[in-house]
Amino acid sequence: MNSGTPENERTLWKDARQMLRKAEAENIPTAWDRMREQTPHCKFCELGTTCRNCVMGPCRIANRKDGKMRYGVCGADADVIVARNFGRFIAGGAAGHSDHGRDLIETLEAVVEGHAPGYTIRDEAKLRRIAGELGVAEADTRPTLDVARDLVDVCYADFGSRRTELAFLKRAPKARRELWERLGMTPRGIDREIAEMMHRTHMGCDNDPASLLTHAARTALADGWGGSMIGTELSDILFGTPMPRQSTVNLGVLREDAVNILVHGHNPVVSEMILAAAREPALQQAARDAGAAALNVAGLCCTGNELLMRQGIPMAGNHLMTELAIVTGAADAIVADYQCIMPSLVRIAACYHTRFVTTSPKGRFTGATHIEVHPHNAQEKCREIVQLAIEAFTKRDPARVSIPVQPVPITTGFSNEAILAALGGTPAPLLDAVKAGQIRGFVGIVGCNNPKIMQDSGNVGLAKELIRRDIMVLATGCVTTAAGKAGLLMPEAADMAGPGLSAVCKALGVPPVLHMGSCVDNSRILQLCGLLADELGVDISDLPVGASSPEWYSEKAAAIGLYAVASGIPTHLGLPPNILGSDVVTGMAVDGLNGLVGAAFMVEADPVKAADLLEAHIVERRQKLGLSA
Repeated sequence: MNSGTPENERTLWKDARQMLRKAEAENIPTAWDRMREQTPHCKFCELGTTCRNCVMGPCRIANRKDGKMRYGVCGADADVIVARNFGRFIAGGAAGHSDHGRDLIETLEAVVEGHAPGYTIRDEAKLRRIAGELGVAEADTRPTLDVARDLVDVCYADFGSRRTELAFLKRAPKARRELWERLGMTPRGIDREIAEMMHRTHMGCDNDPASLLTHAARTALADGWGGSMIGTELSDILFGTPMPRQSTVNLGVLREDAVNILVHGHNPVVSEMILAAAREPALQQAARDAGAAALNVAGLCCTGNELLMRQGIPMAGNHLMTELAIVTGAADAIVADYQCIMPSLVRIAACYHTRFVTTSPKGRFTGATHIEVHPHNAQEKCREIVQLAIEAFTKRDPARVSIPVQPVPITTGFSNEAILAALGGTPAPLLDAVKAGQIRGFVGIVGCNNPKIMQDSGNVGLAKELIRRDIMVLATGCVTTAAGKAGLLMPEAADMAGPGLSAVCKALGVPPVLHMGSCVDNSRILQLCGLLADELGVDISDLPVGASSPEWYSEKAAAIGLYAVASGIPTHLGLPPNILGSDVVTGMAVDGLNGLVGAAFMVEADPVKAADLLEAHIVERRQKLGLSA
C-alpha cells in the first residue's frame, strides 16, 4: 500500500517511518492509506450542514444563489443543523469519558462488597480526603469500607437527575459557579445532561442555535467536572495516586526476547490486572518455558498513560502508532478495553501471530478474541489473556520482527498531589514564579493524533514554542508519547525552555512539560486551575492559562475543549470542528463565547502561529492581573 505521501511527511518519528516502510513492503494498509482513499471528504459533512436526525431526510444545506437547498425538509436552516450536530458530537464525547468514570464507581463498589478479588484501595488517605470533600460524614474516623460505600453513593448520585449541581463543582471558583448559574450552564446530572442533549436535538425540539450551544456547554461541563473527575479520583484511590518516576517510550520498549503484551484503550480496571497477572511467578515461569526471557507489558494510548503514571510501565506509542506496533512483528497480544481503538487492528493482527483480545462488553470487535473482564473475574480472565500471549509468542516468526529504535527516557507522575508536595503543600511558590514572570503562564496540550496532520508535528511544535516563551506545558493523553519522544519529559529539557522557566525547572528538578495523565485526567488541570484561582481570589478566566489540542479527532476531544472554554480557559484547536457551515455557530465559538464565559476557541494549524495566539491571551490576562507581560 502507498498513501501517496512519503513517510517522512506523515510522521516526525524514526520508529514510525521504518514501520510505515515495512507495512508497505508487506502490503498492510494503515490509517494514512485509508485517509487517501477517503479524500476528498464530503464538503457538506465537513461544514456540518448535513442532517440525518430523521427519515424525512437525510438533508443537505447549500448556499446556492438560486436559494435551493437552503432548508431541510423540516425547515431547519444551516445554523440549526450545525448546532444540533455539534451538540450531539459533544454528547458522544461526554458519554465516553463519563461512562469511564461510572466503571470506576462500579469497581470501587465491587471492592466494598467483597466481589473484586485482586483489587484493593491503594490510597486510603485520598479516599478519606475525597469523601470528606464531598460531604461524607466522619470520613476521617469511620472504617475504610464504610467510607468507601458512602463515597460510591455520592458518585452514583452525580449521574442521576435529582441534584441541582454536581458534587465536584465546589472545586470551581465561586464566581465561575455563579456565572454558570446565570447562564443556565450548571450541570445537574451527568446522564441527565447527555440525555437532554439528545432530546433537544430531536426533530421538533430546540431549534435555537444559542440555546443548543448553551446546553452543549452544560453537557461538556458535566463531563469535565463530573464524569472525568470521578474517573480520575477513583482511579487514584483504587490504583494509587501518581508520583514522579522514570520510564521509557517509543517502539523500542518492545523486546525481541520477551512476550510483549500491549494494553490499549482507556480504562485501568483491566490493564492494572493484566500487569498484576504478568508479574505472577507462575506465568513468568510459563513464559520462560515457552522460550521467552520475560513477560513485557507496555502501553498504547490512554490505558498506557494510566499504567505509566502509576506503575512506570513504558509507552509503546500513541494513536497513530497502534497499527505500527503490530507491524513490528513483536507484539504477541493487544489487550483492548474501549475508546480510540481502530477496527483495523483486528485485520493487521491477523497478518501476524498477534492475538487481539477485547475485554469490555462496550468494545467488541468482529474477528477479535473476546474475553470479558469484570471486577469479580478479572484475576482469572487476565491470567487467561497472559497465557494466550505466551502461546502466541511460540508462533512468532523471528524473520518478521523489526524493532526499529532504542527507547528514550521520560519522567511521569505529575498528579496535583505530586505537584503540591514538591511545592511544600501549597500552590503559593508556583504563583510566586508566575508573579515574577519566570513562568508566564500554563497551557494544557491534550489529546490525539489525526492523519490530516503530520503525526505529532503539531503536538511537539507547539510544546517547544511555548516552553521557549517561558510558558509551562501540562500534557495528557497522546501528547505524552509525542513529548516524551521529543525529549521534553526529562528535566534536561529545561535547556530548551526560556530563561525564567528553565531556572524554575532546574531548581525543582522537573521538566518544562509535565505529564499529568490520560485524557480523562484533564480533570486534574481543571482542579489545578481552580486551586490557583482560589489562591489568587479570582476566576479561572482571569488566570494566565490556555488549552490546546493540535491534532484532535474525537468527540471526547471536542467535549474537553468545550468544558475548558466554558470553565474560562481559551482553547486552541489545530483543526476546526464541523461547524463552518454556520456563521452563527462559528461566530459564537471563536468570539461570542468570550462575552459569556470569558474564553473562546481559536483555530490554527501552524504551531508557531498557535503559540502566538495562546501567548497573546496569556499576556492580556497577566496585564489585567497587574503583572508584567
